[in-house]
Amino acid sequence: MTSDTPLRADARRNRARIVAAAREVFATRGIDVTLDEIARVAGVGVGTVYRRFSSKEALLEAVFDEVVSEVNTLIDAAAAEPDAWTGLVGLLTAVAERQAADRGLFQICHRVELGHAERIGAHFVPAVDSLVARAQAQGTIRPDVTGADLGPLMTMLGASFDLTRHIAPDLWRRYFTLLLDGLRLGPPTPLPVASPSHDDIHEAMKDKGC
Repeated sequence: MTSDTPLRADARRNRARIVAAAREVFATRGIDVTLDEIARVAGVGVGTVYRRFSSKEALLEAVFDEVVSEVNTLIDAAAAEPDAWTGLVGLLTAVAERQAADRGLFQICHRVELGHAERIGAHFVPAVDSLVARAQAQGTIRPDVTGADLGPLMTMLGASFDLTRHIAPDLWRRYFTLLLDGLRLGPPTPLPVASPSHDDIHEAMKDKGC
């Protein structure tokens, strides 16, 4: 019995190291990396990775489980905010910041064949619908906006992360502020980042093969 306990503890530590390494590698390089690369970052042999995860898909699922838990915590915090607009902006900002910093996050969350978007949406959709309805009742958001508008808008914003990352890492915040001002009632918000030049955008699109 006693000889098994250290093994279980060691296995848990290795699993945690592998998942943390996977998240690090996915964030910087996307999910099209090998388990060998993840093992190297984790500081373990690839055989150890396969003992903890039967395949790369299994590792992706473990990472996704962590993401779901983190997003659900963000959703609960937003839902508890008395001012619905503040809660909604806080939630959307936290999601956008994670996507901007993590190249693999969008890919993982939108694995259609695995139903990842549906799992995120199960908690996200009703919470956002409630926040929008409360913000409208509080007079802080346009009356013609629905919760269903936010998914496509955030997807559109997501396209700016890769496009503008090499111009200025925070340039997406400019477009995010414009997006929020399109939703809210009230005066416009000063934009937090200077506009890129047409040449900047042209070079960024060339880099993306556009």
